[in-house]
Amino acid sequence: MNPRILVVVVVAFFVALLGVMTFSGQSIINDTSEGGFFSPPTDASRQVLPITIELEDLTVLEVTDKFATLQIKFKVLNPNYNSVILQYIRYQIFENNLVVHSGLIGEQPQGFVMGSNYFIILNERPSILSDRITIKNTGNTEEFWSALTSNTLKWKINGEAFFNLSSMISGAEKRITFEFTV
Repeated sequence: MNPRILVVVVVAFFVALLGVMTFSGQSIINDTSEGGFFSPPTDASRQVLPITIELEDLTVLEVTDKFATLQIKFKVLNPNYNSVILQYIRYQIFENNLVVHSGLIGEQPQGFVMGSNYFIILNERPSILSDRITIKNTGNTEEFWSALTSNTLKWKINGEAFFNLSSMISGAEKRITFEFTV
């Protein structure tokens, strides 16, 4: 086969592909604004909608005479058009108005920004963030420990999450609060 014919076919294919993309009104890279890659951002695209935190699971993994291990999972949903940087989720677990555990998923930035542990939450799929918790048996709460062994506790979880739309150092940090009962 003549190599010139092959080159002409490949060039024609790319020209046709470029024509379809140009006249279809769609944009291949469309992560900066609603109008496309080269259009300036509008006020609606700059508005940051709050993320949604859902309790995915709170499970008692293991209970012994000395300690108990729990696992908590949060589902984070992003309704924004762009991705969101979730800095951290701070939460508390209560049982019968008694604080059982206070936890932090991610890092709370302090001072100069170093290599932080933050999460990128995409707009098209939720992210699951989890934490493993170890509770030591002090011997002071026998009712709580027996209820924990039989897994008959009524949990209450509350907390807050901090996020930004563009970067950690851009300011205008957003904060949401949440509360769940299990």
